Amino acid sequence: MKRLAFWISLLLLLCLLLSAPAAADGQVQALFLNVGKADAALLFVDDSRFLVDTGSKDSFDQLEKALSVYQITHLDGVLISHTDKDHVGGLKKLLKSGVQVDVIYTGALHSEGSAAEHPVAKAAEKYGVTLVWLSAGDAFSIGQTRFQVLGPLAQDDEDENNNSLVVRVETPQGSLLFTGDMEASEEHDLLSAGLIESADVLKVAHHGRDDTTSRAFAFAVKPQWAVISTSSQQEPRSPSDKVIAYLQGVKANVAVTQDAQAGILVTLSEGTATAETLDW
Repeated sequence: MKRLAFWISLLLLLCLLLSAPAAADGQVQALFLNVGKADAALLFVDDSRFLVDTGSKDSFDQLEKALSVYQITHLDGVLISHTDKDHVGGLKKLLKSGVQVDVIYTGALHSEGSAAEHPVAKAAEKYGVTLVWLSAGDAFSIGQTRFQVLGPLAQDDEDENNNSLVVRVETPQGSLLFTGDMEASEEHDLLSAGLIESADVLKVAHHGRDDTTSRAFAFAVKPQWAVISTSSQQEPRSPSDKVIAYLQGVKANVAVTQDAQAGILVTLSEGTATAETLDW
């Protein structure tokens, strides 16, 4: 019986590996994982693998499964948008998992007090991973992909959501905009500064709640696809009908991670974005 169980488990794993979509040459893909009311997205650009946020501690199984299915043992970088547990909670488990992480990036503006007590800094030091603090105006590249930090423009000592890194990712095939849990005040600052431009793919801020993603913001970005990472069961206020209406009003397609077992896979090719739901 044990031998039979072993072979069944091996067969199931093989099926998962064979069914995992692989980007064609030149394509860029982003897998927005279903990690409940949390955020975690894997980027595939040529031979580079990058992770934006790590979900929560409790949802790490989903991230770990994706890494296994895609046979990812090395990440060129991990970006943590801010210190909320549903964005940084899986980081320690990731670093303990044996996956090699070259660099961790996180925001220099935060409400966690001293840098030494910052959860990302503590994890990076404990596991010996290079840490890079990011501020508005900073940029870095991995291969042909450029990450441009747009915000936050000011530190919010009361609401960590408004310290979320807002990052534009420019790839040879198109652009993506990651917004963390940015709320209305940070969004207003970025719009007023003229820093928000159109992007092919938008990771909708704050799980699609109605305290962000205004009509003006949706009009500025005009994404082909907007992805909301949430669980209505865990966060009944998401996704907001108003936010969806604003996005659809600029002809954006809207996908929600809770509608797929694995998540939403977005593919960019020559400036065109397509999306599909993935099940395990």
